[in-house]
Amino acid sequence: MPRYNLIHPFISLLCLLLATNAFAQVQMIKDYDKPRDLKVLREYTDAQGNTVREIQYAHRAMRVTETIVIPRSFTGIGVKANINADTIIKDSVWVLIHKSRYSLQVYYKKRLIRGYKAVFGPQPQMNKQMEGDRNTPEGWYKIADKRPSNKYNKFLLLNYPHDKNKESFEKLKTEGKIPKTARIGGDVGIHGIWPKGDDMIELGVGWTDGCIALKNADMDDLYQWVKVGTKVYIKK
Repeated sequence: MPRYNLIHPFISLLCLLLATNAFAQVQMIKDYDKPRDLKVLREYTDAQGNTVREIQYAHRAMRVTETIVIPRSFTGIGVKANINADTIIKDSVWVLIHKSRYSLQVYYKKRLIRGYKAVFGPQPQMNKQMEGDRNTPEGWYKIADKRPSNKYNKFLLLNYPHDKNKESFEKLKTEGKIPKTARIGGDVGIHGIWPKGDDMIELGVGWTDGCIALKNADMDDLYQWVKVGTKVYIKK
C-alpha cells in the first residue's frame, strides 16, 4: 500500500503531461491551418454593381492575395422558413451550393427553407480535378457521413469521388491536362470554422482545401435538416 501511494501520483502526473501534450498538438494543427493576419487591401463596386474585395492573409507557409467578387443582388442568403426540422420528411430535403454566389441553400421539396453564406477554396470558379488543387467539385453528390469535428465544429462528408468523378479524372490524365502521377483526392465535405472565425465567411475568404465552410451557428442549423443520403448539388 505505501508503494502504491508513491507511484500513483507519478502516474497521474504522467497522464496529465501526455494529455496536455496531445492537446497542444491539436492546437498546433488548428493554428497551422488557420489563415492569419487577414487584411482587406481594397474594396469597391464594379460596373455591374458587384462588390469586389481584395484581401491578403497568411495560410500555412504561404502569403495569399485573393480577389473576391460578390454578386450585386442575391436574396437566397438569410432565409429561415418557419418550419420544424423534427416534423419534416428528410428524404424530401436537398441542398444547393452556388459557388459564384457564395451560398448554401436548403430546399424542402421545392421550397427554400434555409440560406447561408459559404466559402470554398481560393478559386471557387474552378472545378476539382485532382488532389491538392484546393478546388470544390461540382455536380450531384450525397452526404456520406455526419460527425462532430474537433477542428471545424461539425462535418458532413460528401461521396466524392464517385464513379463520374473517377471517369473525368482518368480522362484528364489521358488528355495530359493533369500529371500521370496525380491522385483524385477525397475527404471533401461541408463544415464549420474555428471559434471566432466568422469573419472569414463574412468576407468570402477562400481558405479551404476544397471543402464548403459555413459559420458555426449556420453549420449547427444545417446539421438538423440533413441526414446521411441527403442529395447535394454544387454549381459554379
